[in-house]
Amino acid sequence: RLSKMAAALVLGGGVGRRVLPMSCVVTPGLSSAVSILIQKRNIHHAVIPAGKSGRSSLSGIVATVFGASGFLGRYVVNRLGRIGSQVVIPYRCDPYDVNHLKPMGDLGQLTFLEWDPRDRDSTRQAVECSNVVINLVGREWETSNYKFEDVNVKIPQDIALASREAGVEKLIHVSHLNADMKSSSKLLRTKAVGERVVRDEFPDSIIIKPSEIFGREDRFLNYFSNMRWFGRATPLISMGMKTVKQPVYVVDVAKAIVSVIKEPDSIGKTYIIVGPHRYLLHDLVEYVYAVMHRPFISYPLPRPLYHLAAQLFEMSPFDQWTSRDKVDRLHITDMKYPDLPGLEDLGINPTAMELKAIEVLRRHRRYRWYDAEIDDAKPATPVNY
Repeated sequence: RLSKMAAALVLGGGVGRRVLPMSCVVTPGLSSAVSILIQKRNIHHAVIPAGKSGRSSLSGIVATVFGASGFLGRYVVNRLGRIGSQVVIPYRCDPYDVNHLKPMGDLGQLTFLEWDPRDRDSTRQAVECSNVVINLVGREWETSNYKFEDVNVKIPQDIALASREAGVEKLIHVSHLNADMKSSSKLLRTKAVGERVVRDEFPDSIIIKPSEIFGREDRFLNYFSNMRWFGRATPLISMGMKTVKQPVYVVDVAKAIVSVIKEPDSIGKTYIIVGPHRYLLHDLVEYVYAVMHRPFISYPLPRPLYHLAAQLFEMSPFDQWTSRDKVDRLHITDMKYPDLPGLEDLGINPTAMELKAIEVLRRHRRYRWYDAEIDDAKPATPVNY
């Protein structure tokens, strides 16, 4: 009976401490133990699973999702909301930029919180009531306020530290498949450093390493599609014949993140999230233009000249369409990690690009081809290297 009363006390800690009836007697030792538990961790009703599966149920997951306003974030929040999770969404953008996330959870299940990445107290406040923390913070280019070291190293380190101090059960850090200290891309070098500092601060953290992600709002297939506005030919380093890519569907990445939360044996592991096929970059871009029903003409452009053209876009005061770092990153062959778990180990069948590319590329078609079948485009030939 005493254990039941102790549990009641602990479960009441997050929403107001419950008062025991006068007839109940609690020993001093038990009372102090319960008090210590309450002080160490605020636990509330949202972590108790209840109801059938669905948006109106309680999954027992209270997740803080940093970077939820980005491309991948909306899919992760939607996946969490549809299983009845409570989601805390820290944001530093305009409140209108996260309005699209509100219908993704049941009433009261999504909590929006203004967040200052440079204020550690703000980060602690965002994670203090969560049992899961997901870091999706990322940026494809540097700004005067946030360099790659800030976005990929300092902010993840602060999130990991705050999560460990708050007693978070699972910290999921999303990195990149090609993150490497020796990479020619500064973004990928700092991503590799970010993985190391996160593991140093939170040894049981889970690292997700996706390849290039494609989806409706991506900067991969849409990037190559929009090249047509700058001439009738598409520049590729070495014609794209020396680069191999293995793109992954954004929904598969979101599914993997949610599956990792549910997987009891995922603690401290690194997951490789890639698509089912590998393609030469030339063949992949050729397929993109075939789906758009637009002529594809590629030509080799030396890296220094490509960098010179990209540098002009870096001068833009608005979002950069491309950059020198992105040119290097897109021409790096995707690594292989045969010894690390992937989508199949999480029970997810990876989606082939040929099945979903039309969702991204249909809007790039001319009107006369808008409703044409995707079967009209010859699929890219997969490679095994």
